[in-house]
Amino acid sequence: MNCSGALCAPFSAVIDHRYNHNMQRFLIIATNCALLALLLIGLPAATHAQLGDWQVSSVSTGWQLLFWGLAAAATGNSLAALAFVKGRKGKTLCWEWAAIFGGLLLAGYGFRHGYFNFNWLKQTLLWFQRHF
Repeated sequence: MNCSGALCAPFSAVIDHRYNHNMQRFLIIATNCALLALLLIGLPAATHAQLGDWQVSSVSTGWQLLFWGLAAAATGNSLAALAFVKGRKGKTLCWEWAAIFGGLLLAGYGFRHGYFNFNWLKQTLLWFQRHF
């Protein structure tokens, strides 16, 4: 059956609409995953250059780059949700990614400034080692 003319116009609009939203969701997810990998894997690897026992770059520079990158990612996702992305699902996805980057930013800040540590985990593991 050949579909042409006015009968197929509504169906092609639905297909184009779904395709655009799926492509938009894919681009949001792919961009944020690449940015997350870059910030959490690539940036520490690039700023942790060593020559023998001598570290070339400072640790504070790496932390600053990581914090600024996480802040820029959270801000970019918030801006995208407010201004650029159309549709409820796309906006929700951008807000979710903004929350992920914001949570990582807060966790890194808290760890860096000593608001939480993992001494409790160390003590628990040592207790298990002594008793089992």
